Amino acid sequence: MKIKRGDMVVVVAGDDRSDIPKLVQQVIDGGQKVVIEGVNLVYKHVKRGHPKSPQGGRLRMEKAIQSSNIQYFCSSCNSGVRLGVRYTAEGAKERFCRKCGKSAGQISPPRARYAGK
Repeated sequence: MKIKRGDMVVVVAGDDRSDIPKLVQQVIDGGQKVVIEGVNLVYKHVKRGHPKSPQGGRLRMEKAIQSSNIQYFCSSCNSGVRLGVRYTAEGAKERFCRKCGKSAGQISPPRARYAGK
C-alpha cells in the first residue's frame, strides 16, 4: 500500500465519508487497514483495574478501516487522488500524485541501476 503513517487522507466511503483531510495514525496488516484520527470512533467497555481506566467504564477510541475506503490528499490538487510510484533521475523511488504529478515523498534510496530511467 502506498499510504504511510503521517499522510493526510480523505475518507471516500462509509459512515465517516468527508472531503476534510484527516491524519493517518497507524497502518496495519501490510497496508490493508489504517487507523485515522477522528474516524470510525467506537466505545470499548473496560473492567476496573485496566491501566488506562482504573475505575472502569467506556473508552472512546478509533478502529481501523479498510484502505480501499480512503484516498491520499494532494495539497496542490486540493482533493483526494490516487498515488503512483516512479523512479527519479537519481534512481530513487518516489510516490507521486497521478492527477498533477507532484511528488509525495521518497520511499527508497537512490540505486545506480535505476538512474536515468
